[in-house]
Amino acid sequence: MHLSEITHPNQLHDLSIHQLQQLARQIREKHLQTIAASGGHLGPGLGVVELTLALYHTLDLDRDKVVWDVGHQAYPHKLLTGRYSRFHTLRQKDGIAGYLKRCESKFDHFGAGHASTSISAALGMALARDMQGEKYKVAAVIGDGALTGGMALEAINHAGHLPKTNLLVVLNDNEMSISPNVGAIPRYLNKLRLSPPVQFLSENLEEQFKHLPFVGGSLAPELGRVKEGMKRLAVPKVGAVFEELGFTYMGPIDGHNLEELIATFQQAHKQPGPVLVHVATVKGKGYELAEKDQVGYHAQSPFNLATGKAIPSTKPKPPSYSKVFGETLSKLAENDPRIIGITAAMATGTGLDILQKRVPNQYIDVGIAEQHAVTLAAGLTCEGMRPVATIYSTFLQRAFDQIIHDVCIQNLPVFFCMDRAGIVGADGPTHQGMYDISYLRCIPNMVLMAPKDEAELQRMLVTGIQHTGPIAMRYPRGNGYGVPLMEEGWEPLPIGKGEILRQGDDVLLVGYGSMVYPAMQTAEILSEHGIEATVVNARFAKPLDTELILPLAQKIGRVVTLEEGCLPGGFGSAIAEALLDAEVAVPVTRIGIPDILVDHAEPNESKVDLGLTPPQMAERILKLFSQKPSAVNV
Repeated sequence: MHLSEITHPNQLHDLSIHQLQQLARQIREKHLQTIAASGGHLGPGLGVVELTLALYHTLDLDRDKVVWDVGHQAYPHKLLTGRYSRFHTLRQKDGIAGYLKRCESKFDHFGAGHASTSISAALGMALARDMQGEKYKVAAVIGDGALTGGMALEAINHAGHLPKTNLLVVLNDNEMSISPNVGAIPRYLNKLRLSPPVQFLSENLEEQFKHLPFVGGSLAPELGRVKEGMKRLAVPKVGAVFEELGFTYMGPIDGHNLEELIATFQQAHKQPGPVLVHVATVKGKGYELAEKDQVGYHAQSPFNLATGKAIPSTKPKPPSYSKVFGETLSKLAENDPRIIGITAAMATGTGLDILQKRVPNQYIDVGIAEQHAVTLAAGLTCEGMRPVATIYSTFLQRAFDQIIHDVCIQNLPVFFCMDRAGIVGADGPTHQGMYDISYLRCIPNMVLMAPKDEAELQRMLVTGIQHTGPIAMRYPRGNGYGVPLMEEGWEPLPIGKGEILRQGDDVLLVGYGSMVYPAMQTAEILSEHGIEATVVNARFAKPLDTELILPLAQKIGRVVTLEEGCLPGGFGSAIAEALLDAEVAVPVTRIGIPDILVDHAEPNESKVDLGLTPPQMAERILKLFSQKPSAVNV
């Protein structure tokens, strides 16, 4: 059978091991060809091909539920659930999503783009099943990296307390998240990761005890204790931990041996209560380059499949914001031992890998544990350190309470650096950095800033490190503008002070962060139509430079705010509130991301759909001049 003929995972039920192995090869070929052409997550899916085939071979996917943690390892799942013919559209506008989405397929039982959620969701489904008197199976597939997240451990703790709730947890153990895993839990798992399973007591042990002299059937309670004691000695340590938590533990087993996988899953389905199957896999399996460089090939832009090298761009690009951040922070840290860079398993994505190489003693990776990262940073500040918590905007959402409770209430100088703020593209709704302005602006003691370009980012880094309270900086994914950078001697910015970039008497454009240069381009288009704009680079969303903005608003009489974030509670709302509080009654138009979810697409495609390109924004502003002014236009 060819992979293209698989439209329903139940078609795997009658296939032989040989046929399944043929499908495994075809899945890897399709997976590699697609990612090489369009980019996407490479290593995670290659490592779970046999795991997916074996699990689905033993389940009835018309009834049973499977929850994949994160979802970027679920490309084989997509290929086996009716999406082969459209798989070439992966992560493209209106195409197949890079993560699971309930609205995309009935087989995507739970969507996710953040780690460590699968066991909680699967346990919720299992409890609902039992409450409704149903009998289907529920499985969660989670990586050992995601297991470092506190939410996964909370779910394991809960599930182990429910001995009558049937739940299968498949631990996909490849020693990796994106970067190598850190912490005691992965280290503990790895002690016996590739060891052969230790055999438990034979089933006839009790019968053998009965034949001992003077024993017979009189020692049932004592026999049970003896069996348990011997079991504790025999079970691998890692298995004993899960057994103590209330799970039946099986493994570790070879995650690329279909026969062993199928036999183990069949046995696991027969076990009552929560069961954990520990599967040892190789990230990037089947593509030698990805197996050797598991960090580099976690995800790839389009690349040459034969050489593994990225397809070169036709023109040179300026450095990325992440690289400028990493280089600048490293130079600052070399001269200030108080500076500590903190990441939550995203060293390469945030640029902190540069700090890790140059000043390793001032670098901390906490694993997939954003809540812990924030409170750890708070603790560091209490003893005089200057932590720089470098976390994607979308992932910092996970630590909202810690930001309030542990940092802002105590007014501690934690510096939050939020990479991937704004529209991020192909990863879709779970990764869009839309909300940080809104969710941070409402917290007392917090300062918010965003650079207009990579040179201003350098100055803001110094500003944040020197500030004596909570402060956050957002900056976008991708490359800067190619502006001149300084090697050292960066001056801090005065907190809450913006700058005028262009003068005009007809409209005031107030841009924030990544929307400052587009504001300048919009102003030039307006000028061609006879409308002259003043453009302000706000720099700070909190505190606002009201001394600059309010008089300009009153003088010019029309305000337009521009931001790459959600409009509800965002930067434009801050400007409107300031004007209302000061009783400056001028029309305000807010340009940004409306109250919708932004799906996966190239960032420029999303900006066109949202009306955020300079020509579109200029056209919208021109229309305002043909309308009767109103107090606020949204």
